[in-house]
Amino acid sequence: MRKMILLPVLFILSSIMSQAQTIAVFTVKAGKYDRYNSIVYTTMPDLAQGAVVLEEEVNGKRHAVAGYVQGTQLSWILEGATPAGSERKFVLSKEKAAANVYMKARTVNNQLLLEEGNQPVLQYNYNTVPAPGGVDTLYNRSAFIHPLWAPNGVVLTNIFPNASHMHHMGIWNPWTHTSFEGRETDFWNIQKKEGKVIYAGGLETFSGPVWCGFRSSQDHIAFLKDGSKKTAIHETWMVKVYPVYKEGTRRLWDFSSTFTPATPSGITLLQYRYGGGFGLRTTAYFTPATSQVLTSEGKTRKDADNTRARWVKISGATPDGKAGMLIMNFPDNYDSPEPVRVWPENMEGGELMFNYSPTKMKSWQLTPGARYQLKYRVMVYSGDITAEEAEAAYNDYAYPVEVKVEMKQ
Repeated sequence: MRKMILLPVLFILSSIMSQAQTIAVFTVKAGKYDRYNSIVYTTMPDLAQGAVVLEEEVNGKRHAVAGYVQGTQLSWILEGATPAGSERKFVLSKEKAAANVYMKARTVNNQLLLEEGNQPVLQYNYNTVPAPGGVDTLYNRSAFIHPLWAPNGVVLTNIFPNASHMHHMGIWNPWTHTSFEGRETDFWNIQKKEGKVIYAGGLETFSGPVWCGFRSSQDHIAFLKDGSKKTAIHETWMVKVYPVYKEGTRRLWDFSSTFTPATPSGITLLQYRYGGGFGLRTTAYFTPATSQVLTSEGKTRKDADNTRARWVKISGATPDGKAGMLIMNFPDNYDSPEPVRVWPENMEGGELMFNYSPTKMKSWQLTPGARYQLKYRVMVYSGDITAEEAEAAYNDYAYPVEVKVEMKQ
């Protein structure tokens, strides 16, 4: 059962702020990194119930800032540049509020579409998408992201790309080589008929002025020798999409996968050259002649495979314009900086497949009852970005701003 959640909103009411009751003052510290449009999260105990207003105070004057409260968590965008070593001050006050939902999650054609205003951002396919006509129905698939759009409207992902890789599905997150109850099980290569990832319900959607997104349950299903099926891993995705910035050419979104073994025996994610995890099949327009790969360590498509990277930048040209994505792995992820799998240029006419693969160099034993998490941030962009901008975006993600909270009640 899908549950729609409208995030509580903070709205503009600066003309009467002198009469409003101050709840808290926040000092946001950039630390040792330059910041640009940082995403700020802070948690406060017993946050005031009901509507609130957030304002930034600059030179004794205040201006309203969009944000929202969800439970005891407050978040907003630190708009523009914030130089290293600097601080910015924000005031939270009680006030009557009016809803202003700009970032939206809604159902379109029986799938979940995330939008900014009327611009599509990404689609999560929780309902099963049938394989192309004449293809084995085994390839029918749910629980993946496609399309993913750049701010200029370029579609960056691809599904069912060709006969030999029908199992590549936009952005998906299976494990390739595992040991489950004494049997090697592959949840990535569906054609082997060993396992598959499916949508498992529990879809929640979020809409609001600062971000929209969804939470969804997915199961890794093992196909047993006797013809039965058994759930090996329970997984939850959380995706948050933020507004465009830099004249509408950049957009950030966050992805987290939280998972736990589904049986008392647990499961081992075995070391393997693909490994598994965050997988991406790019648009077919990204060929060796039209696209470029660059990692945080200066590697390109020719030598990036089987190396470690804090971030990977994939850019290319399409008939609809130039665009790309920057994929960043969080420092706390297993075996981070994670190894990467990058297809060589001679694969399938040069089309591009990429995945962050935390088990590419060593196995990962998942213990029953324990919870595990992998987190990534993706920047989609129009045109191109520099390596310096990629590094700055990674630092902002890996080392978030510090928020000092001063309660006034």
